[in-house]
Amino acid sequence: MASSNFSSSLCFFLTFVPLLQVCLCSRRLSAAVEKQPLTITYHNGALLSGPISVNLIWYGKFTASQRAVLSDFVASLPADGELEQSRPSVSSWWAMAEKYYSRSKAPPPKLTVGEQIFDEDCSLGKSLKNADISALAARGPHRRAINVVLTQHDVAVEGFCMSRCATHGSSPRSKAGRFAYIWVGNSAVQCPGQCAWPFHQPLYGPQVPPLLPPAGDVGVDGMVMNLASMIAGAVTNPFGGGFFMGPETAPLEAATACPGVYGKGAYPGYAGDLLVDPATGASYNANGAHGRRYLLPGIFDPLTASCSTV
Repeated sequence: MASSNFSSSLCFFLTFVPLLQVCLCSRRLSAAVEKQPLTITYHNGALLSGPISVNLIWYGKFTASQRAVLSDFVASLPADGELEQSRPSVSSWWAMAEKYYSRSKAPPPKLTVGEQIFDEDCSLGKSLKNADISALAARGPHRRAINVVLTQHDVAVEGFCMSRCATHGSSPRSKAGRFAYIWVGNSAVQCPGQCAWPFHQPLYGPQVPPLLPPAGDVGVDGMVMNLASMIAGAVTNPFGGGFFMGPETAPLEAATACPGVYGKGAYPGYAGDLLVDPATGASYNANGAHGRRYLLPGIFDPLTASCSTV
């Protein structure tokens, strides 16, 4: 069973953002006095490098359009000449995460969409434990892989909505190979105010009108945001000894160090200055493959000790 020590839960819950902001500010002020800026450091562990397949394991009945939104996001990560002309793009967002590799000896990985595995009948039931997520992830390839388990809105997962929207971890070392894995849940029914904000009103805090999601699906657009955050963490800290700040048991990584930040000027309850599709009114900050638009989380820049998007 994969270790949970290297899991990283998303902290985009509005209830947690104010507290985290206060903690970061306190540490910033302390660091300024000591002249030690808050930053994410490299802990000399193994990183993902070379060709890596991102395999999608669909647990539950997703529609074809829902699957296309998520798979097109993964397909948009590699640099593409056409997409680069339509900045800000998913690939330019991903380039910020790749910058971490300049501080290691390994070159950044080349991510591609790999296998797609379907379990529409929910063979392990609709109430999953952490061990079930690990077992589902193990159905994907075990070498040079990130296996992504995506659960539909009617599937309950241990800790979902109470402490996390998504997580990432890794398999134990074995002759079959070691892989990183990610779990992301569709929160449309269970907790959209926690895991799909700002496309749904938060449970607590300012009740401002929610933004319109670019794919027109609150749950799936929320899954994209959470998947993006977890891919950034899985690549820069796949096995627990990569890039992070704070304790190893509860690390803040490339994207989770920037909770609730999607554009310039973001603060608790406000996602930041975003682009708006003139045709649909949907908010976004990155262009993707096949004309898609996405809202992606901020990435922590260790050089400037600040969060930015694309």
